[in-house]
Order: sequence, then C-alpha cells, then structure tokens
Amino acid sequence: MSFSAATLRAALDAHAPPGATGLVVALSGGADSAGLLTAAALLRPGFRALSLRAVHIDHGLQPAAASFRESCAALCTKFNIPLTVLPVDVHLAPGISLEAAARDARYAALALELRPGECLLTAHHCEDQAQTLLLQALRGAGLKGMSAMPVCRRLGRGWHLRPLLEVAQEELLAFGSSPPSRAAADPMNQDLRFDRNHLRRRVWPEIEARWPGAAGVLSRTARHLAQAQELLDRAAAADVSRLRDGDALSLPGLRALDSERRINALRFWLREGGAEPPPAARLTEALRQMFDAQADRLPAILWGEHALRRYRQRVFLTWARPPRLEGSRSWSAAPESQVDLGPRLGSLRWVAQAGGIDAQRLPATLIVRRRGGGESLQPGPRSKTHTLQHLCQSRGVLPWMRDALPLVFAGDALIGAADLWLDAHWCTAARRPGLAIRWERGPIIV
Repeated sequence: MSFSAATLRAALDAHAPPGATGLVVALSGGADSAGLLTAAALLRPGFRALSLRAVHIDHGLQPAAASFRESCAALCTKFNIPLTVLPVDVHLAPGISLEAAARDARYAALALELRPGECLLTAHHCEDQAQTLLLQALRGAGLKGMSAMPVCRRLGRGWHLRPLLEVAQEELLAFGSSPPSRAAADPMNQDLRFDRNHLRRRVWPEIEARWPGAAGVLSRTARHLAQAQELLDRAAAADVSRLRDGDALSLPGLRALDSERRINALRFWLREGGAEPPPAARLTEALRQMFDAQADRLPAILWGEHALRRYRQRVFLTWARPPRLEGSRSWSAAPESQVDLGPRLGSLRWVAQAGGIDAQRLPATLIVRRRGGGESLQPGPRSKTHTLQHLCQSRGVLPWMRDALPLVFAGDALIGAADLWLDAHWCTAARRPGLAIRWERGPIIV
C-alpha cells in the first residue's frame, strides 16, 4: 500500500493523544521529513482542526547547514506553514559520540520548544525502526532497548509521535517527490564513522538482498518486544505501588522480591523518577550495597547525574550532587515577603499564621544561611531546647539534604529552620497573629 496523506491521518487517529493542541513537524531539510511535512500540509484544514507548524534544528556542525535552512524555508513557504529555526550547541562529553551528542542536543531543544499539548512529528520510518532494533541488539540492550522506538512518548510539555513507523522509506520518498520539493542531502548521513550510517550504507543492503522484506519483519519483532515490555512495566508498576514508602522504596519490600522482579521494579521506578537506569550489573551491585551495608552507613551508588541512597531502610533516588545552600541572604519579616534560595532549592515565603513568629520583635533584616554546627532552638512552648542535629535525626531529615536546610537568623539567634521548626521563644501566643515560614518548590528532605 502506497503512502498518502490518508495514511498519515489514520496513524494520527490511532496514536495522537486526545489532549493534543497542535502538530509540529520536525523538519531536517532531508527527503524523509519533507515527505512528512507534505502529507501534513495536505491534511488541512487539518487533523482535528489542530494548528500545524514546523521546526528546524540547526546543529551548526557543517557548512551544509545553510542549505538545510533554505530547503526548509522553501518548503514551508510553498505550503504556507510557519517555520521556527532553533540553533543548538552540541557539547561532546567524554565517552559520548558526536552522533549521540547531536541527538541529545536536538531533542533537548525540541522539548523546550513544544507548547503545552503539542505533538512533535518525526519522519522515522519502517527501515529506521528495523535498523534501531539491530543496533540495540549489537549494543547488548535489554528488552526495553530492543523494543526500538515507541510510536508515542511524552516530550517536554507535549508528546513525540512517530506516525510513519509502518511506512517503507521508498513509499515515503515516492510520495514526497510527487509534488516537487526541495530536499537537501546531509553529508553526515554518508559518514561511515557513525554506527547507524555504517549499518544503513554497508550492512542493510546485504540484509535486504538476502532477506527481502526484512524491515517489516524486524519492525514487527520490535512491536512484539514492546508488548512484552509493557507487560513487564505493568508488573513493575504493581510492585512499585506496594513498595512505595513516601518518596522512596521500602528496602525490606525489595529484599522480599526475587532478583528478576526486584531489578524490574527498580528500573521502572527510576524511569518514573526521570533517571535512565544504569546497566543491570550496576543495579545489582547497588542493591547488594543497600542490603549489606551496616545500619549506621549511608551507601550511595552514583551514575551520571543521579544516585541511589539508603537511609533508615528506604531507598531514595537523588542527584549525584545534592543541592546545598550557598552563602547567606537577607530577608525582611513581612507577610508574603520572599527570598530565593538558588538552583533546585526553591524559595521561602512568610505567611500569616496564629502562634507564629512575632514580627514586631524582629530586626528589619533577617539572615538566611545553612547550618554551621551547634545551632539549637525550642520547637514548641512546652518543649526543651534541642540541637538542630538532634531535631533532624528525630524528624528523619535526609542526611545528604541537611546542608540544604535554610536556617533563619535574627542576629545570632536561630528563629526558624525551613518550614520544619520555629523557635518558641520568638513566637506569639497560640491565637495571636504571627508569621510562619513556607518553603516553596523545595526538594525532598524527609
């Protein structure tokens, strides 16, 4: 069956989320994305009457970038489709290929560009899916990796749709050439240093010659693997719901699972928390340390920007470098007065509360800083004065987050610690007007 605008409409009918607010075609300047844009343009007055626009990512990696932009602009002008060109900087980190770095930079920019509910459409086709499956297998990927590319996934404030995964590239190219279109050839697609290009140019022709229709067969295999992964995800979701202990997982609960279910649940929970899981061997070692470390130890297993940490029989997903309150800040004691605490730490705001801090007794300017050691306060009118260290231990404040706690001082006197404790010496009577601290957009601390 040949590709047409009707084929695209059927794919969008099947996979576009009900809450979609617009379509955004990722336009590279090549023939595949040109065909996708042409089909999307022919849908107008539109799919579900959604707006249609295009976006082009300029990686700035080669002299041909200008011709890509011109090709995209010409095609969008032809169909009267708005075009946004986004320049990106590609940063090469140790151990990361240029191909992977460019992809990461591209999708990061696209995620930021999407408006709420918009669907990014990319022209990944049947051969792309089959080749992705082969590459993942050669890299030793697990079931999720070999499920290849999903048709629909969340991206930024919207979704990423690949509506052409059932379409053969030759059908897409034939359709794109029907109405004349300007499509630039990307020299990087010819560079055999990149794994995908080597597979596409050298290996794939041999596969197709020996096994005609291999793309469709391998794409079907990827769908079967994706269905198996979905079953594993359902089982993991059920396990995680039983293991949840606040924002953490119960370590005794994890220990009670067999090793395969334990790893499956942990992977699912990490992805749910926005972290790509480390390899299975690394996860197994992480769990061994969690289970075997002495009770007074705080094992931490770091990978990339994330870490797994244990505290009081709970497993936490954290940043590899937890946030820390740096320097000191001035703050006035007045209702709704705010002070920003820095990256990943949110802000403090004064709110009216009976029995809170007596603002009339405070100096004009308060100081907000982290602990220095030896601080103490009286957390209630009938309580004894306790050290901040004792209060944190009693409340279960996570040890790696204690340097993030914002402490509020009137001169040298500690009057409050985040929104956890106010010093009773500085508070009004129970029913008298006062001020309380509200920590907004703050991190998990208990």
